[in-house]
Amino acid sequence: MVPQTIDLRVNPSDETIRLGPLGVRFLLTGDHSAGSIAAFELLVPGAQRLAAPAHSHDHYEETIYGIDGVLTWTVNGKQIDVEPGQALCIPRGAIHRFDNNGPQGVKVLCVITPAAIGPQYFRESAEVINAAAGGPPDRAKLTEIMIRHRLTPATPPASS
Repeated sequence: MVPQTIDLRVNPSDETIRLGPLGVRFLLTGDHSAGSIAAFELLVPGAQRLAAPAHSHDHYEETIYGIDGVLTWTVNGKQIDVEPGQALCIPRGAIHRFDNNGPQGVKVLCVITPAAIGPQYFRESAEVINAAAGGPPDRAKLTEIMIRHRLTPATPPASS
């Protein structure tokens, strides 16, 4: 039996996907891990919020590891600061989002297990966010992309 040849490379994706001021750079995709894991760097400049709606996912866990700066995650309504050297596991089904409330840029490592999402989700979202040219992105288009990639957008609170 001849062993299967596997294309082993460090950081198979050299692409940085720009979602407005945010940057996403995949270090490992499901295509390079037999679908078991995806990992990407998330770069968030100071005083920036996630442009997409808060969301959950039922098909994978997302673990966040702080590298530089402090990123505030809101998970099921609870705010949690992730600092350098700290890790936060967001379980399946938990509604979450993030904000950089400080002036310093933040870098975190995001690990998705299993690798149920990849660069294509971020590329499609980037098109909508970047088309807004700094204004609010088209929420209906972002929602459609999220649903197609098996993320569940959180229902916005009813206005009073």
